[in-house]
Amino acid sequence: MPLQVIVGAQWGDEGKGRIVDWFATRAGVAARFNGGDNAGHTVTVGEQIFKLHLLPSGIIHPHVIAVMGNGMVVNPRTLLEEMDMLRQSGIIVSPERLRISYAAHIITPAHQALDKAIDAARGTGLIGTTGRGIGPAYTDKATRRGLRMADLLSAGFGEKVADHIQEANRSLEMLAAPPLDPAPVCESYRQYAAQLGEYVADASAELHAALQAGKTVLAEGAQGTLLDLDFGTYPFVTSSTTTAPGALTGLGLGLDAAQGARVTGVVKAFQTRVGSGPFPTEVFDELALRLRGTGEQPWDEYGTTTGRPRRVGWLDGVLLRYAARVNGLTDLAVTKLDILTGFESIRFCNAYRHGDQELRDLPFGPADLSPYQPVYEELPGWSEDIQAARKWSDLPANARLYLEHIAILTGLPVRLVSVGPEREQIAEVG
Repeated sequence: MPLQVIVGAQWGDEGKGRIVDWFATRAGVAARFNGGDNAGHTVTVGEQIFKLHLLPSGIIHPHVIAVMGNGMVVNPRTLLEEMDMLRQSGIIVSPERLRISYAAHIITPAHQALDKAIDAARGTGLIGTTGRGIGPAYTDKATRRGLRMADLLSAGFGEKVADHIQEANRSLEMLAAPPLDPAPVCESYRQYAAQLGEYVADASAELHAALQAGKTVLAEGAQGTLLDLDFGTYPFVTSSTTTAPGALTGLGLGLDAAQGARVTGVVKAFQTRVGSGPFPTEVFDELALRLRGTGEQPWDEYGTTTGRPRRVGWLDGVLLRYAARVNGLTDLAVTKLDILTGFESIRFCNAYRHGDQELRDLPFGPADLSPYQPVYEELPGWSEDIQAARKWSDLPANARLYLEHIAILTGLPVRLVSVGPEREQIAEVG
């Protein structure tokens, strides 16, 4: 099982970072295959909290080689800040430990300005993007006018950046947004090229060689299944492929790499999402505050990247079954089970009601969920503190019952359960 894929099975923010961190102890390579710095993965190590937006979470482990795949879009400024943050914490970040695909695309201030201007122009129909320039960078990629990491190595890189800014200014003018001055942007990006050029590599070839040598490659996805450009709650989605098959195209791996792969879906014990879009099981008022937290703790439900309070609700089994299917999940890792401690009863959605029909699966994907009402089931809660649990038998009977129902909902085994914010607070199941 040399390829291990970790994907979010909901709307992102499922706690993938700490699950990747757990698997990274057994991996040789950790590779991120999609998205940009709109992602936020948090790993807690003792008193240290690492919030990573671009670098694979596995880089925290000194034996792991980190790879940023061709499916990513990279803001060089954010990347360099993140690299420096890790170095200040004693983690080695060098060209020997970090490899960036030559085919990954580069985000610029023009992409960020366009992102904000386009979303503002939507008015009441805004998507609610992070404003990090992700969508416009992927648009440039699709229209074959983007800047790639390989361009950092070109003597004419500054001129390419200048042309890019001038072209973006024409679009900004049409959106009634202020233009950018190319000169300071070009100077900054020349400096980024000098600092990052030695990290650019043929990541696809290096990952292939690692798999051929029998090393475990941990493929780390960003965001979640329900934000996938094709299979998410369109148009309230991100601009990349967030599902497990994207690990192959986003890392430059062939179908042979998928043979025998393990695909773990990370799912919160309840449901959350950031920004606009449908959310059938959403809850409000005091119940929402209890699930979300006040924001005083780093593990409360506030976006790692945006700081925005997340919308919260009960677990949606219909969407989880859908995620299991489109990803080809082999097992689940359930996070934040400890947050449900103290509830007298716990609800979960097992089906949708549409008129006089009860549906267990979606007829045309999750883009339009407005016709459906959740059909809930209810289980007894538990009051015991579960944060010291490290195996199945340590969990209270009602907590085990809830996990068993998640397994029944999806037809998949639950292999890992996080029971607290710390790195070691994970219970292994089976």
